[in-house]
Amino acid sequence: MDRPPLPPFTLESATQKVRLAEDAWNSRDPSRVALAYSVDSCWRNRAEFVQGRVAIEAFLARKWQREHEYRLVKELWAFAGPRMAVRFAYEWHDDGGRWFRSYGNENWEFDVHGLMRLRIASINDLPIAGHERHFRWPQGRRPDDHPSLSELGL
Repeated sequence: MDRPPLPPFTLESATQKVRLAEDAWNSRDPSRVALAYSVDSCWRNRAEFVQGRVAIEAFLARKWQREHEYRLVKELWAFAGPRMAVRFAYEWHDDGGRWFRSYGNENWEFDVHGLMRLRIASINDLPIAGHERHFRWPQGRRPDDHPSLSELGL
């Protein structure tokens, strides 16, 4: 099954692929998000290594059980052939109500069907006060008119 846009990417198709990924992650639906990855996809997420779509779905379910009110913005950094570099920031709070902004970079590689077969993510968490939040839209897809990471100076 193909998952367009397919590699090799153009600026337009790479930008579209990043936004589709952001939209899926903002759904916080592990099964929906996992469908974007090949069945044997390999991840490095921080210091955790995840192998395969089933493990990815379980990882995401655990993630969103502890990261409440998660809102994410992704931005294309670079692309060539089947690969992309993406930067992102997301905001969330823990069970104690403490807010964080997590910043990171991802390297992605796609197969010929447009499924991500490799994801390498480096992420840092910054504690923030609630009034420092930038991502306040209603849970779900980021509005089209919301500022990008670059526009926010992030």
